[in-house]
Amino acid sequence: MQAANGAQRALLIVDMQVGLFHGPERPYEGERVLERIVELIRRAREARAPVYAARHTGPPGSPIAPGSALTQLLPQLHVDAAFDKTRPNCFHDTPLAQWLGDAGIGEVVIVGMKTQYCVDATCRAAGDLGYRAHLVTDAHTCMDTPALPARAIIDHHNATLDGAFATLTSTAACRF
Repeated sequence: MQAANGAQRALLIVDMQVGLFHGPERPYEGERVLERIVELIRRAREARAPVYAARHTGPPGSPIAPGSALTQLLPQLHVDAAFDKTRPNCFHDTPLAQWLGDAGIGEVVIVGMKTQYCVDATCRAAGDLGYRAHLVTDAHTCMDTPALPARAIIDHHNATLDGAFATLTSTAACRF
């Protein structure tokens, strides 16, 4: 199934991994966000859209070394392909752009965590690489910080990314 403008869409799940989701700081509305992502996976599958997932990793020997228990995707997620990344931008030094190109994808639906780091960086990078980013406003999350509560961070990034870097959508309105 194609997006409304004729471009193929893929779902990109950012860093929904055990070590972040079940760490000492819990993501804001984490279970609700996870339920929404699972729903989006179901819709993408029905539309035969690819589903990719990024896992944030650190250097060998670190708690988040590639393949460690903390970098494993949450068991509720069923993806076509997963890849490791070491930078916030899911495109930097990863196979993502090649996979999207090989699949004829022009639009990327972005969900996951953390809003102010990897979700933000990936939305911004997508356009630079010629992809249209769709940020699902109720399917990305982060944790409270000393400066701002998570809800304010999410709202701020939805407003900041809207238009110039991403098209905003909700889980209910998102189509593949």
